[in-house]
Order: sequence, then C-alpha cells, then structure tokens
Amino acid sequence: MSNMYGEWLKAQRDAAGLTQQELADAAIMTRSHIAHIEAGRRIPSKEDARRLDRALNTGNVLSSFLPQEDVAVADYFEAARQLEQQATVIREFALSYVPGILQTEAYARAVLQVSFPPRSEEECDRLVVTRLKRADILEDPVTPVVSVLLDESVLRRPIGGPAVMAEQIDHLLHLVESTRIRVHVLPFGLGAHSLLLGMLTLMWFEDQPPAAYSEGTFMGKLYDSPSLVQRLQGTYDQALGDALPRRESAALMTAIAEDYRHA
Repeated sequence: MSNMYGEWLKAQRDAAGLTQQELADAAIMTRSHIAHIEAGRRIPSKEDARRLDRALNTGNVLSSFLPQEDVAVADYFEAARQLEQQATVIREFALSYVPGILQTEAYARAVLQVSFPPRSEEECDRLVVTRLKRADILEDPVTPVVSVLLDESVLRRPIGGPAVMAEQIDHLLHLVESTRIRVHVLPFGLGAHSLLLGMLTLMWFEDQPPAAYSEGTFMGKLYDSPSLVQRLQGTYDQALGDALPRRESAALMTAIAEDYRHA
C-alpha cells in the first residue's frame, strides 16, 4: 500500500504546527493511532478521517481520499507483525499450519524450507530466528491474551515428520496446560465451517481500533475498516461455536501426538 495518505496527513499536521499528541487531542484519537496512520500501517475509519479534517481545517480531503479498504499492504506481513507485538488480545485461526508465534524451531524450519524459489540454508536460519523471536510476546504470563482456533487438518498434516509433529503438539499442550493460551479444534467431522477459505488473525489494542489480518499464497491483507473487522470477528465467533470444547480439544491433540510418537 502506498503511504501517500500517511505522508500527506503528516505534511498537513506539520503545516498546522501540531504535534501528533496535539492532533490526537483535537481529533479525539490516540497519539499511537495517528503515528500508525502516518507510517502507513493503519487506515483511519471514515469517522476518524472526518475528525482529522475538522481538526486540520482540510475540508473533506482526508475523508474523500481514504485508501480502498481491501488494498493489499505492500509489506503486508511486516505491518501485521508490528501490530502483533502491540496487541492486548490475539485470536488466531489456522487452516493449514500452526500459527507462527506458536511454532517450534523444527516445525518452523520445515515450513520455511518449502518455498519457490528454494531458500538457502542461511536464509532459512535467519527466518527461523525471526519467527521464534515473535514468540517472545508469550513470555509475559498475561498479555496478550491469546486464543487459537485450529482446523483438525493442522494437527493431521505431518509437517517435518512424526517426531517434529509430536514435539509441536506437545508445545501447544504445554501452553494450554500453563493457561497461557486457549486452543479449540474444528474437527474433520464437522464438514464445512465459516473459516474454510484461509487463515485469520484478529487483534485488539489498548489505544487504537481493532485490526484483522488474512493471508494466502504470496499475498496478505491487513484490514482496518471497522465494519469489515466486525464482520471477520463475527465469522470467527461462528466457527468457534462449532469447535470442540477446550478439554475435548486438548484430549484430541494428546491422542494425535501419541499417534505420531508411535508412527
């Protein structure tokens, strides 16, 4: 996504002689939200844009030239990764593989080695370190609150082989047993569910609007539109309602890990 919008907002704020905090106060927003918009990481809602126009006396320019809601972010994952580090609540849905912040080193390496064109060992090493670093957010025993919804196919697909999968599922179970995360499984027997089209991450924050992120092959989107984020939240909740309860999910994960150990 081009950051012309954020750059233009910053230019107007500078011309008005306002700091980010002063503009935030005038527009009834938070300073960090202003900073994210100027950096191109967030898109303001229509109401936020109207308040910015009023605060900067720019007529309806910021309201009229809002970027399209479904524009793909150029460096989509980096923008989502930065928001992930600031979130107070994260809800993940995984259709194909374990979410990045929950991956073991061996599992992450197995995922990253399958690419086109192939990655070198050095590049894989660098990406594995970066991915494992993301899990640092779980070192705080309370924040962010993390909930995970897994399609059963995530557990059944033997990425890296049986030993790697047993270790990966054990890691998830350890996080569940320590109450650091909650995991619910959508079983095969359910058939169709509302999240069959791909992965989804929902994020809430202390001082800015919620966001959502989805990803496919060579593409990803970060969603700021309040109406669209709310719709994605509803879709997630509908799928969660079809998932196994927490204890049944843990029992299924334990059984699958045992199957891998005896494979």
